[in-house]
Parts: sequence; C-alpha cells; structure tokens
Amino acid sequence: MSGPPASPVRTRIAPSPTGFLHLGTARTALYSWAFARHHGGQFILRIEDTDVARSTAEATGQIIEAMRWLGLDWDEGPFFQMQRLARYHEVVEQMIGAGTAYRCWCTPEELDAMREAQRARGEKTRYDGRWRPAPGKVLPEPPAGVQPVVRFANPPSGVVRWDDLVKGPIAIDNEEIDDLIILRPAPEGATADGAFGVPTYNFAVVVDDLDMRITHVYRGDEHINNTPWQINIFRALGAQPPQYGHCPIILGDDGLKLSKRRGAVSVTAYRDLGYLPEAMLNYLARLGWSHGDEELFSREQMVHWFDGSHLARSPAQWDPAKLAWVNAQWLRRADDARLAALVGDQLAGRGVVAGDGTVLARACALFKDRCTTVVELADWAAMLRAEVQPRPEDLATHLTEAARAGLRDLRERLAAVEWTAPAIAAAMQQTLAAHRLRMPQLAPALRVLVCGRTQTPSIDAVLALFDRDTVLGRLAAA
Repeated sequence: MSGPPASPVRTRIAPSPTGFLHLGTARTALYSWAFARHHGGQFILRIEDTDVARSTAEATGQIIEAMRWLGLDWDEGPFFQMQRLARYHEVVEQMIGAGTAYRCWCTPEELDAMREAQRARGEKTRYDGRWRPAPGKVLPEPPAGVQPVVRFANPPSGVVRWDDLVKGPIAIDNEEIDDLIILRPAPEGATADGAFGVPTYNFAVVVDDLDMRITHVYRGDEHINNTPWQINIFRALGAQPPQYGHCPIILGDDGLKLSKRRGAVSVTAYRDLGYLPEAMLNYLARLGWSHGDEELFSREQMVHWFDGSHLARSPAQWDPAKLAWVNAQWLRRADDARLAALVGDQLAGRGVVAGDGTVLARACALFKDRCTTVVELADWAAMLRAEVQPRPEDLATHLTEAARAGLRDLRERLAAVEWTAPAIAAAMQQTLAAHRLRMPQLAPALRVLVCGRTQTPSIDAVLALFDRDTVLGRLAAA
C-alpha cells in the first residue's frame, strides 16, 4: 500500500457463532485490527448469526473470550445480525422498488428440475431468471401456499473488477454468476415476526459493511467468489464497496487445509494448552505477513509496521514446532509474577493448591528456560506442592546404598541450616566430604526422591523453593 488511506480506516471481523473462533479467522482478525490501529482507525466486531439452526450462545461467548484473550480490542460492537432484521428487510424493499431485486416463487422441486435439465443439455447449472421482471415479460401468477425468496437482479453482462489488497487485480465476468437469493423466509420460531425473512450471507454482509462504514476488509480467500456479488450489491445500492484483501488459507502439517478434522482447534484451546497470547499473535502474524527477517515482535511493533503491505499470496503452513519455539521465547521474556498467576490457575485445575505466589514466581524464574508452555511450567511447579511418584527404574538406578547413607546424613544437616540455596549447597558439600561421595553419586538420588525426576536446574536452588518439611519428609524414604 502506498501512502495512508484517504478516509478514516474502519475494519471489522465478522465470525459466525456456529463454532469456535478458529485460527484462520483469528489471523484475519489480527490483520484487520493491526491495520486499523496502524492508521488510527476503528475496529468493529460483528457476529454473523443468521444461521439460526447452528448458531449458539456458547460459540458467541467463546469468540468474544478468544478475542479478549488475544488482546484484539474492538471499538464498536459486538453487533448481532439477528438484531438487525428490520434493517435488512427495509433495504430489500428499497431494492425491489428500484428493480435491483425481485421475489421468486420457485419451489425446491422446480429448482432441482431446472438444474437437471441444464445438466442434460451440458450447460452450467444456474437460476434461469424465470421470475426476474423484464420489459414486456409476463410473469406467472404467484402459486398459492409458497413463500417467495428475494433474489438480487445481478447485472447480466460486464465484468466485476477489484484491486485486491493481497492478490492484486481480479476480474470475474457477470455471466459466471447468477441471481443469488438475498432473503429467505424465516425458519419457524426464528423471529418475532414471521413475515420477516432472514438475509443470506452475501446480502447481510453488504448492508452491515455499508451501515458500519467499513473501508477495508481482510478475510480468507474462500470468499473471493462471493466478492463479485457483494460489489454488485454495493453498486446497486449506490454505494462504494470497501477495499478487499483475501488472505490465502492455512495448511496443516499434512499439506491439506487446516480444519477441525485435521488438527485445527479453537484459539482458547491453545490458551488452555499453555500458550501465551503474545506468542499466538506473533506466530499468526507470520503466517502470511512479514517485516524483513523479524521473527519475534510485540503487538505494538506489529501495529507500527502493519500498513497492509507484505502480505503473502501463497498459503502458509501451520507448524506446531515453530509455534512451540515462539512460545518458549515469549515464556522466557514474560514477567515471573504473571507466569506465577497462570501457573497457579493450571495447578488449581489439577486440584493442587499453589501456595505462596512469591515462591511460585521464583519457581517460574528458575524453570521457565526449560519449558515451551505454561503447562510444562506447571508440571515443574507441581512438585513443590503435590506428592511426587519417582519411577521405580530411577530409584533402582540412583538410590544406591552409598547414596542412601549420604541422603540420611544430608537430611539431618538440612534440618538445621538456614533455608537458602547457599546454605543448602554448603550442607551438600559437607555430606559429600563426610561420605567420600561425588556429586553425581548423591545429586541424582536427591532429585529422584524430592523432585520425582533425575534432571533439574541447580539442586540447591530447587530445594530452596520447597518447604523444608516437604524436603525432609521426602528424604525420610532414604
């Protein structure tokens, strides 16, 4: 993009509450949010809930929760389409009056027969315009007992062109698209007034974008085929369409489109798996956008850089290992008190009382370099408060008779020392000297009994995190 937009930027994200906020929508939400913030504009949240049968309050709540967790704050909304039915109906009536929309009484059986006849003739299946008004055309009487739909009178010829913000110039012939349905009869019980119809996606999105003064739309490239209809409806309403940018799909590690059946989980599921929101945003941003060779950057840096350029035209591939690496980098940068709170929540979910937040923060500082997620960090911290179960093979390997004698002596020394890492280290050195042991003979056995594992950071620093009585109790097994 060359230079700032001429008008105030207004972007939006408009997920459907028929399921969780998935990764592709989260990425386009991020791009839309960052573009608006970069240009000092507004970002709008809209819930496209006209799929009454599949939309749920639970999904709506999860979408809002995910957006808040990611820190993608919105300036207006959330708006709900099912609360705007009167507005869609008003616009439909205006279009019928202007001749840019019309009622169609075709039954499903007639439409099936129409398509079957077209296939038999080797033609592309499409609505044949039998209810579309035209000069000199005599329409049949509307059949009794059939509720009509409303169709958009798409221009029969010409080309729809737009300069896509991601893919560049795109042109589609109007002959390739037909008169789509823009309003259907409402499902029974879906609205307070059964006379209202429910708008279809391509119509509602235009009215919404028009009313909300949306200037730029970033979305997945599966919407490219919808764009000509939307542009034509905008023009039928005498309005300028927004600028569209269609981002390529995200592929799974198997090279196929990321989907619920192939590895895609909700954004909030990644939170529950122990990922940090700044890591998720960082990784999502790089799935289709770059700023030089920058791998790690904050939301603030992205806002500063994201002017809508440098968006990839090719699909990106989801790489769990790369996401884990990015999360590990942000985990190391994270404030220890913040991590302690997150780890405390994880422990509470396991029924473990986290205890002193200061101690937990110290534990996070000590262990976080060894972790890729908050869940792994909680695995380390859990040994401070919950019982550990050393593996029998570790006990057999490391808890030798010499180590047992040394640990019994160390236990007595630890009962009397100041409970600090230097004092604990001094007691260990005294024990080694008294029993003519080397550290590799004592430390692994000490780790196994107290921590339930053979590898830890410096054992004196780890022991200092425990309550003294916990350490003494676990060493009693020696």
